[in-house]
Amino acid sequence: MEGGAPGRSFATERQSAWIACHPSEWSLSERSQSGTTIGPMEHTLILCKPDCLDKNCAGEVLRRLEAAGLQLKAAKMLRLTPALLTEHYAHIADRPFFPEIVTFMLSRPVLALILSGTNAVAVVRELLGPTDSRKAPKGTIRGDLGTDSMRNILHASDSLENAAIEVKRFFREDEIPA
Repeated sequence: MEGGAPGRSFATERQSAWIACHPSEWSLSERSQSGTTIGPMEHTLILCKPDCLDKNCAGEVLRRLEAAGLQLKAAKMLRLTPALLTEHYAHIADRPFFPEIVTFMLSRPVLALILSGTNAVAVVRELLGPTDSRKAPKGTIRGDLGTDSMRNILHASDSLENAAIEVKRFFREDEIPA
């Protein structure tokens, strides 16, 4: 095995694909102090939902994400539109609960974040816990701060591919510092 965490290969298929698409972002900075390669820098999208902002939890959420080694790359407050929500939630737009999600997400502006770090997508998903906050263990963001499946504090990209799509959906290139 070439570097990486015990039990993991040097680069998973996903990491290899990412490296092939983003060679300029794969560098020596991706090595730990011991010189072991730890993986490519990933970017992921987070939306602090209306319940997160209503509870004044955004600072606590960001503190936990940064404490896990993730770095804030970009942030902005924005008011979502029905069209943007229909695009973003296209995979559930035909479900009977979709109108309730739209109403909830339109209830106030959200805070959109781009975070970067090694294995950022997986790290964020682990910190969040399951989508349904009632099933999320204590110690996870949703387990500690969320209420249910909709009022679950954050949306987070579920894959590297979706993270790339979602970052482009919510941020223009000129809103992301180099």
